[in-house]
Parts: sequence; C-alpha cells; structure tokens
Amino acid sequence: MPVLVITGTGTEIGKTVTTAAVATAALAAGRSVAVLKAAQTGVGPDERGDADEVARLAGPVTAAEIARFPEPLAPGTAARRAGMAPVHPQEVAERAAKLAAEHDLVLVEGAGGLLVRFDAAGGTLADVARLLDAPVLVVAQAGLGTLNVTELTARELRRRALEFAGVVIGSWPDAPDLATRCNVADLPEVAGAPLLGALPAGAGALPPAEFRTAAPGWLAPRLDGTWDAEAFRVRQMP
Repeated sequence: MPVLVITGTGTEIGKTVTTAAVATAALAAGRSVAVLKAAQTGVGPDERGDADEVARLAGPVTAAEIARFPEPLAPGTAARRAGMAPVHPQEVAERAAKLAAEHDLVLVEGAGGLLVRFDAAGGTLADVARLLDAPVLVVAQAGLGTLNVTELTARELRRRALEFAGVVIGSWPDAPDLATRCNVADLPEVAGAPLLGALPAGAGALPPAEFRTAAPGWLAPRLDGTWDAEAFRVRQMP
C-alpha cells in the first residue's frame, strides 16, 4: 500500500487528524511517510494548512500540497472565485507517484468528500484514486446520519471499481448515545468494508508527544495500529 487516499463523508469530521494518526502509526512501524494535500482551501498564503497540521502531530513526515485557495469552499469553486488555476486529478496523481518513489507510504488527503470537484471538468478525488490505482480510506462521523452518507460513498467507490480499504470514525465522543453505539456494528455492514479505527474526540488537541504515543491504539493492524474492532464493538453494545 505505497499510496493511500483518505477522504471523508463530509467536512469537519476528523479527516486531517485521522491522516495524522495513520502517519504516526506508519512512522512508529518504521516506515517513511509523505502527506499530500490535494487542494487546501480556506487558508491564506502564510497560514498553516492541513499537511502542516499532520506534520505537527505526527512528526517527521514530508508535507506537501498542490495548491491553496483563500475561501473555504469546494476546490473548484474556490479556484474560480480567486481567479486561480484549479487543481486537476492528473496533477495530484503525478505528485503522489513522485513522492511514492521516495517514501514507503504516501497519504493523499482530499477536501471534503469523495466527489467534491477540483476543476470545471468535474475531476474529483475518486479520479485521483483511479489514476493511482490506490485504496481509499473513508473517515466517517460517529452519530446519527452517518450510515446513509457512508453507504452512499461506499456505493460510489464500488461503482467506480475502486478499492475500499475501510472506515475510520473520525471523532468518537466521550459519552456516545444509543445511535452512536449501534453504528459501530452497522457501519461496516452498510459500507461493505471493515471498521479500521475510532479516534477519540479532541485527539487533535493533544500535545504532539501524547498524540504520537496514543495514535497506534486508535487504528487497526491494517493501518499499523493495535486497535481491536471486535473488542471495541462489544464494549459499545447497547
């Protein structure tokens, strides 16, 4: 798995922190890691982007991004409004392939969900995954409503014949309600793919040293972690 594409079922669900956790676990396993942000929106030229945040939390990764746009919008819209050249899937795939030649693992983080548009031609992160023939990890929310958007994302991955690596819950609450606890069993069923981890709420606010110590425990062995999906499911059974 030299390249892993990381997407979400929406925005603000823990995609960047999950990317940092995957990077941390891979580093702990002795692998060299690069993180590529396909299109960074909503930040200025001198502000820290998502790839920078991954590096802050995870440690010695190669952090890169293709382009950034000032308004917090879909990349294609943000590029158009800023009068800037958009990012195209081929550009992202080519940059990821170059990084993969120099690193054991390249994590390509999208913006928003799988089908958020990069350009006027309708290019998306799904196209990047196809060009790279790379598996896709989906970060999902924990609570009510997640089953529908997760299944829709899973269906689109299958329709495009893309490899679905699994699902990670991007923010697991301290006091999960009934729907959230039931979703632990239901998410892998509707996704047709394994649940590969659950990050605690507020993980991104931990000091980097604490984050690096804890992160492998939030992820399954397939992601270089030690998290036990079945034990977690049993603990959450209503």
